[in-house]
Amino acid sequence: MVDGVLPAPYKLKGKCEDEKTNPCQLAEQLFVDGKHLRRVMSLDQLKPGTFYGDYEANAVHVADDPTGKAVEMSRTRTAIEKSAHDVTISGLTIEHFASIPQGGALEVGTGWKVVANEVRWNHAVGVMVIEGDRATVSGNTVADNGQLGIGQYQSADVKITGNLVTRNNTDGFWIADWESGGIKSTRSSGEVSGNDIVANRGIGMWSDIAEYDRRIVGNRIRDNAADGIRYEISYQAVIEENVVEGNGFGTGRGSGPSLWDGGGINVNTSSGVRVVGNLIRGNRNGIALQSRTRGDGPRGVYVLSDVVIEANQVVMDEQTASTGVVENKESPAREGAVRFSRNSYRIGDRAAERFAYRGKAMTWSQWQAAGFDQDGVSS
Repeated sequence: MVDGVLPAPYKLKGKCEDEKTNPCQLAEQLFVDGKHLRRVMSLDQLKPGTFYGDYEANAVHVADDPTGKAVEMSRTRTAIEKSAHDVTISGLTIEHFASIPQGGALEVGTGWKVVANEVRWNHAVGVMVIEGDRATVSGNTVADNGQLGIGQYQSADVKITGNLVTRNNTDGFWIADWESGGIKSTRSSGEVSGNDIVANRGIGMWSDIAEYDRRIVGNRIRDNAADGIRYEISYQAVIEENVVEGNGFGTGRGSGPSLWDGGGINVNTSSGVRVVGNLIRGNRNGIALQSRTRGDGPRGVYVLSDVVIEANQVVMDEQTASTGVVENKESPAREGAVRFSRNSYRIGDRAAERFAYRGKAMTWSQWQAAGFDQDGVSS
């Protein structure tokens, strides 16, 4: 036990997958010889591989024998803050920072270039672009961060390219429902391209709330616990030439067999979206289009409209539920709001009900009779 190393109790932020046994909001973490220990809620739960922080008594308890080992506690919130424009950050390892949920160990500002760094084992977001127009985040490894790999907020014309974003959400944030996983962007624009977004405990690439002029192109997005790509209550986007495989087999929303849970690619109550030339293979669902009542945004009402799904290859194996459109009764998809064209499906059995529209599961022939993919093929 060590006294006097914790900050005073502070207001907590964030939602956890299991707040009783794995609290995610507290930012301080403990590492023994670089190994991340799991936080427990009380002293009687303490065992090897865990630690207990008693904030009222300002004491940290560990069960592992620390003799001859490097025992480290993260306490500093941020490695680098965005207090200037046009800064380059390159060649650094940024690790073990006690970033607050939705906050980054590395904050990125206007015109910054973040190139070839390793950002790992920080409590919340590894790299956070915040009000950082025209920033570039390229060629980094962003791994094992507690909440999210890369975040972007109110930042226009940002390029996130060629990064490895993997194994993020190590601290048990709520999968698919509270900014957990690979990359999450809000109220921003720009390009996410050429990234390998793999094995994150949450959504692979998530655009949410008033995104616009977004390009998600040429990424490999695989084995994430929730949706591979989710484009939610936003505007104008191109989702093109991505390989989206094996996503959606975790827990919670984004992981179930219903199309409400998303899938390889999920377009949720957004307009002006083109999903073109992607390989979508072996996900929990193929392509899920969702129409909900979500209110207004800065560029008009959030609505599922002007969505084109074209020239994609969708492989729905025995683990994959379906592809199609789901809608709330209060927000039915408008006639002609969605167009499926020239897509290729591998479904194994054409008599299987692997498609959905207007609350009905459909076979391939019924899907075509409903007006979708009349120039598409299946096998």
